[in-house]
Formats: sequence, structure tokens, C-alpha cells
Amino acid sequence: MGWPVQEGVFDLGELALHRGGTLPGARVAWRAHGTLSAARDNVVLYPTSYGAQHPDLEWLIGPEGILDPTHWFVVIPNMFSNGLSSSPSNVAPWPRLVTAWDNVAAQRRLLREVFGIERLHAVYGWSMGAQQAYHWAAAYPEEVARIVVNCGSARTSVHNRIFLAGLMATLEAAPEYDGTALFSAQPKAALRAFGRIYAGWALSQDFYRAGLHLTALKAPDLETFLRTDWEERFARRAAADLLAQLRTWDAGDIADHPRYGGDLSRALNAIEARVLLMPSETDLYFRVADNAAELPQLKRGVLKPIPSIWGHRAGNPVANPEDAAFIRREVRALLDG
Repeated sequence: MGWPVQEGVFDLGELALHRGGTLPGARVAWRAHGTLSAARDNVVLYPTSYGAQHPDLEWLIGPEGILDPTHWFVVIPNMFSNGLSSSPSNVAPWPRLVTAWDNVAAQRRLLREVFGIERLHAVYGWSMGAQQAYHWAAAYPEEVARIVVNCGSARTSVHNRIFLAGLMATLEAAPEYDGTALFSAQPKAALRAFGRIYAGWALSQDFYRAGLHLTALKAPDLETFLRTDWEERFARRAAADLLAQLRTWDAGDIADHPRYGGDLSRALNAIEARVLLMPSETDLYFRVADNAAELPQLKRGVLKPIPSIWGHRAGNPVANPEDAAFIRREVRALLDG
């Protein structure tokens, strides 16, 4: 890499949780790209998404990429339950629920205590990372100048929660599940089913109709695609970590705070940041309509749907140059504006 990279693990001690209880010995693993300016005013926070660890998401960082580390100081905090930060796979017993509120509170401490950062130029997030970006803007309105909500929402919709309920039930039905949070062993059969369910949601009907799983993603046939792109992808993660993150996702709601009392309109209106809402036109669970409903309640929001048939994965277009170019253009315009 032609730019500075640093990484570490930030110890928070016992972390009081938003929905009650504590996370003992809480830790956030992080990696940073670029150089922090003397004024500490060039910080872009890039939270991780569902099942992802920072190496999975660094493809978009580069001078010609979506986030330019020669200009911005890009900090990637690994979300709780992703296997690198505190997770059921490395902390037991695990609390029933760790929320996006808990993640952003921990990230704020990381930025302040490690780097002396008190204000963010932007928060960029895809999927669950986008939920965290929204929570950042609602939690600390005066500390965030911009957020990119890439295939995410301010509150997990009912339809999205139905998708998550199916995934959670699949893992909880495994004989290895302890009934609370952990598994006696990796539930291989449940994870196989889990991956196959996910494959039908993360990419659109149009994507499969066009055969892009065979052409763009180079699978020789559908069965191989389901195995290599989905079963094996999730088998790399501990089932307990996947389940805990599903619960975090399910609970996503920027209005779930005493300050807002569950009033989503009030929470959205409190956001001072410039907001780029960038859903995929064919996302099956973070719908354009959800962001369109949020837009009128934002002080400075703009809606720019990604014109794509790649469904949810249009927002993380590793193998999709057209969508990557669209995101790069819109994000750079926001960051440079």
C-alpha cells in the first residue's frame, strides 16, 4: 500500500449496554488508513457490515477508490460480534442483545481516547454499517458532518425483520444451540440452510434471471455458486457471532433512545449531518421506499438510488465495476463538497 496503515485493539473495560446489562472486557479491533491531519478534520469512519471483518471491506480504499486514503483518514472499527471485536466466539457468557447504540458509543470512545478525534468529516456505511452511520448522526448530531447510508435504513423495517426472523430461527433450531446465545459446536447443517436462504435475498430476481451468478461471479453452475459463495462464506464465521449480529440488526432503530422516545420523525429531524441515502433499486430488504419515507424528515438529505440489478450487493460491488463507479462518484461529491 502506498499510504500509512495502522491497527490495534481498544479496551473499553466493562461496557454498560443500551438495552441493559454489561459487556465485560469490551474490546474493539480497528484498522486505520491514511494520515490524520493536524487539525483532526479529515476523518471518515467506516463501520463494518453483517458478517464482515475489516479485510473484507478494504477493497474500496485507495487513491482511485471510493475512499481515498491519501486525502482522508479512514478508520474501520470492527463491529461487536464480528469475531475480531468482542463477540460470542471470544466472550462468554454473551449478553442477549448488543445494539448499534452500543457500537457507536464504543467507536466514539475509540476515536477520542486513541486519536483525540471529536468530530467526523463523514461516516460511510453499507448495510449494517449504514445503520451505524445513521445511529452516529442521531446520537451525536453536532459531531458528524456527513453520513453515507449505503443500502441501510434508520429503523429496521417490518419486512426486513421477517427476513431476519427466518435466519434467526434457522440457527436457533440447530441441536447445537444452547437456547440463549451460544452453540456447543458449529451447526453445519443449519449454516448450510442459512447460506442458501441468504442467497435468495441478497441478490435480486433480475440478477439471477440474467445469469450473473454464472457470468459476473464465474460460478460453473447454481449448486457450486450456493456452496462457494454462500455456504462456505458463512461457515467461516462462528454461528454464535452470526446470531448475535442478526439480533443487533433486528433491533436497529435510531429512535430507540430516551431523547427520542421511539419517535422516528423526531430522531430524523434531529440529524444535522448532510445525508446521502443510496439504496439499491433492487434491494429486497433495505428498500428504496424506506429511504424515500425518511427523506422529507431530514434537514439536509438527498436520495440517490443505485441503478442496479445486483440487489443488496450493489452497495458492496467488489465484482461490479459499474455500481462501484456510481458509488464512487456520489460519495466523492459528498466528501469533497
